[in-house]
Amino acid sequence: MSPSSSVIVAIATPVGEGALGVVRLSGPGCIALIDPFFARPLVQGKSRVAMFGVLRDSAGEAIDEVVLTLYRAPGSYTGEDSVEISCHGSPYILSRVVQLCIDAGAGMAAPGEFSQRAFLNGKLDLSQAEAVADLIASQSAAAHRIALGQLRGGVSNEITDLRGQLIHFASLIELELDFGEEDVEFADRNELRRLVDHIRERIAALTTSFRLGNAIKHGVTTVIAGRPNAGKSTLLNALLNEERAIVSDIPGTTRDTIEETINIGGVNFRLVDTAGLRTTSDSIEAIGVARALERVRTGQVLVYVFDVIETAPATLWADLDELYRPDLQLVLVANKMDLNPYTQFSHYFGSDYAGRWAVDEEDFVPMIARDKANLGYLQQRILAAATGGTGALDQNQVVLSNGRHYAALTRADEALARVDEGLRSGISHDFIAMDIRQSLRDLGEITGEITTDDLLGNIFSSFCIGK
Repeated sequence: MSPSSSVIVAIATPVGEGALGVVRLSGPGCIALIDPFFARPLVQGKSRVAMFGVLRDSAGEAIDEVVLTLYRAPGSYTGEDSVEISCHGSPYILSRVVQLCIDAGAGMAAPGEFSQRAFLNGKLDLSQAEAVADLIASQSAAAHRIALGQLRGGVSNEITDLRGQLIHFASLIELELDFGEEDVEFADRNELRRLVDHIRERIAALTTSFRLGNAIKHGVTTVIAGRPNAGKSTLLNALLNEERAIVSDIPGTTRDTIEETINIGGVNFRLVDTAGLRTTSDSIEAIGVARALERVRTGQVLVYVFDVIETAPATLWADLDELYRPDLQLVLVANKMDLNPYTQFSHYFGSDYAGRWAVDEEDFVPMIARDKANLGYLQQRILAAATGGTGALDQNQVVLSNGRHYAALTRADEALARVDEGLRSGISHDFIAMDIRQSLRDLGEITGEITTDDLLGNIFSSFCIGK
């Protein structure tokens, strides 16, 4: 990253031709840097005022007619003096504007450097800065809502409040250490235990929301699997509402994966139709089966389709046990119910079932895929399996969608669990203070109150250039 005292420049709009393109500059002296090349004087220009004029190169040749906007520190995105140059969206024009700035002394911005400067200058905390990248990458209304809520401080406010409550007691415990020889207690242990329980409950609510937030942010790989002729491709077509996959009575018709994306309840699902699972001597079909098993191993939701006429309970159990993974969510589709309308969940998963899956009646979806019968309920169950509930996003709900935040909260909770255990067992002040400090550090990493160069480099390097 360039030092914050330097001027940086980058194109802030996507690559390619367009009606408009934007070049951004930021850093002390950026206004004076561009002033000699613009038709109107800028150094005394007002902040947040757009000016129209011709931008010329060092030889006086016109580059383009532009709209130039000044942002004076601290009233800018980065907290520094900034300039935005809106010109025609020709890649040639944009490159000439950038080169003009570089020739005048600006440095090319690294990925995320504008946002990093905003963080370093106190315009955003770290979780808000990460929300900027999420907002740019959002591909659904729900993903947009979560990112915007985080940008507005939803997660930050929650973490700041938790840290504030914990810091009060941490200071009292630290005070006790200063008077260790006198064996005094400034912190009420019962009140501290209640606070620890309260904070852990709030952390649990946030970490539980991560399954929903992660699904909304990244989408959910959903694998449709089952034996040949169970109705997998018919089900895919029903979910997509189009004839995407070839449907045939001949077993082994699907020999490779077919992938399409749909949106259910604001969550993007990547549906993967797979080859029928069976032992086969056909080398091509065998490759398809191997690919199907691999997709199940890497998927997040398994929609297992079985034929209620052809599939015995023991066969179904054996197939499911082969596909079991503790973190894989299961939805069972009992297909071709028109041929056996009295099929019930207990016929397959009664008291005799001793398999590895913890299944219940809600996981069992009776269907006639050919007629799209019960399709709406299947969509509800897929959404619930992916999000850990109904999938509904409350307007005021704080939802965690960042894996780094989830990991930090998990570590903070583990430290608080040690605090709770220490309070119950009467452990010395030193160890309690150490675990409280660790929890505060973990919470502080989320908002950036505790940072390292490696952490910042890892976060901002994933941003696009120009943001």
